[in-house]
Parts: sequence; C-alpha cells; structure tokens
Amino acid sequence: MEIGLIGLGKMGGNMAERLRLGGHKVVGFDFSKDATAKLTASGGLGVDSLEDLVKNLSQPRAIWIMVPEGKPVDETIAKLKPLMAKGDIFIDGGNSNYKDSIKRHDELKPQGFEFVDVGTSGGIWGITEGYSMMVGGDEDIVSSLTPIFETLAPAKDQGWGRTGPSGAGHFVKMVHNGIEYGMMESYAEGFAIMMAKTTLQLDVAQISEIWRYGSVVRSWLLDLTAEALQHNRTLEGIAPFVPDSGEGRWTVFEAIDLNISAPVITESLIRRLRSREDNNLTDRMLSVMRGAFGGHAIKKD
Repeated sequence: MEIGLIGLGKMGGNMAERLRLGGHKVVGFDFSKDATAKLTASGGLGVDSLEDLVKNLSQPRAIWIMVPEGKPVDETIAKLKPLMAKGDIFIDGGNSNYKDSIKRHDELKPQGFEFVDVGTSGGIWGITEGYSMMVGGDEDIVSSLTPIFETLAPAKDQGWGRTGPSGAGHFVKMVHNGIEYGMMESYAEGFAIMMAKTTLQLDVAQISEIWRYGSVVRSWLLDLTAEALQHNRTLEGIAPFVPDSGEGRWTVFEAIDLNISAPVITESLIRRLRSREDNNLTDRMLSVMRGAFGGHAIKKD
C-alpha cells in the first residue's frame, strides 16, 4: 500500500522506515533536507514539497501527518486540500486534541475528504517494538487502512484497533498519556524515597532490575527506567525540569467536566508544573506562613 508521510523527525522517520521495511511505498516530506535525503537513501522517496508528495501517490491517497498539534495541523491540511482529490484520506497521527479531530472530520467530510485520528504511542522504540495505535474514524475508512496499521503495530492483531468514531483515537491517547503521567510520578517518588535512605546504601539500579521480573510493578516503563539508571545511577547532570505534552492537562480538564475524581493524574501534572518554577513562590510562601504563625525559622537563599 502507498502512504504519504509528513514530518520525518525521530518518530516519523522511524515510522517511515518500518512501513518501508513492511513492503509499503513511502513518500515523505519534511522541511529538513537531511530527513528527506535519509528516506530516499533507505529506499523510500523523500520529496521537497507537498506538491511532489501528492503527485507521487496514487488515488485514493492516504497522507499521514506527524506535526505538532493545533495550528500546524490545520495549516498542513489547508495546504494539501487544493492538491488532493475527493476520497483522499488525511491521517493525523500526532497528539491533537480530540475536539479538534472531531471538528476536522466534520469539516472535511462534506468536502469529499476523509479524516482519521490516530493516537500513536511507542516513541523512538516503535521502529523495533511496534507502535500502539488508537484509531478514531469512520469504520470503512479505518478498515481500508488496515495494512498500514498492521505493519506499524507490534503484530497484525495486537497493539492497535478502532476505538470509535472521529475523535475517539485522540481521546483514548489523551487518557493513555494521563495514566502515563501518574505511573511516571509513582515510580519517581518511589525511587526518590529509596535514594534518600542513605543509611541502607540501596542500589536503585539493582533494585529496578529485580522489579523487572515477577514483580507486580513490572512494566516497559520500568524497563526503560532500569536501563537509564544503569548509565547514571545518581542522576548526575539531570535538571529537575519536566515538560508536558498537553495531554495530561486535557485529561484533567475532561475528568473535571465528567465529574470523575482523578487525583493521581492531576497531582502528577501539578508536580510537572512545579518542576519548572525557577523562583518557587509557593514554597517560599509556605515558609513565610510557618514563620508567621509558629515562629519557625525561615531558611535564606
């Protein structure tokens, strides 16, 4: 099957390679000349413009978009529409807000275009491990793309599926990332407690390896953590700054709208926000208040 791919960064480039190795014709576009040259050198076809991308695909075309959420997705679709024909399929494989995906589907459908939203998980490891894909869209269109999903997934019948109509793929991926926030925070807190217990001289790298087998807390996330600790057991040189992709925020907003209590995901998001405060006013205010009501000493910078 033919597939156009826009965005050949680390994840997009790896997806292109997995598709190519799976026997698909891959035509890719990226603003980076090195990225398109790499695709061509590996056996795909890297092009320098969206016009060339569309010209090198047979109808009905399927174009997978891997760009940042929001305006970049809308701009990419707007540039592609005049070049494409009725029946062509737009696939958004990035971390878009599910509400935007529903809107895009509903706008494109009357114009004769198809739209599928794919929440994609796997990161840089997907090229070897396969990608987990949560797919939203019209059932017949999703079914027509089955060969693509089967190639990208860990196995033909594992790690992917249509989760519902338009927007469902990105909604499920949003919740997936919210859960990921909570899992990461829990691991981080547990390892921090062990590292702080210096009297026991705990080797957290060794402990992470023990937990990887037979333990109820074993996971792929733990596998990656264990590997990272083998290379840096004391976390030397790592700044306490944790960004967020936005999906944790959206998960918390949805929980509030649905009257669902989600304290772990919410607190894990708050902790990420707090990690970015250069001048932590919250903790400074707490210190001031303790000094005011209890006469406790205030530590100076």
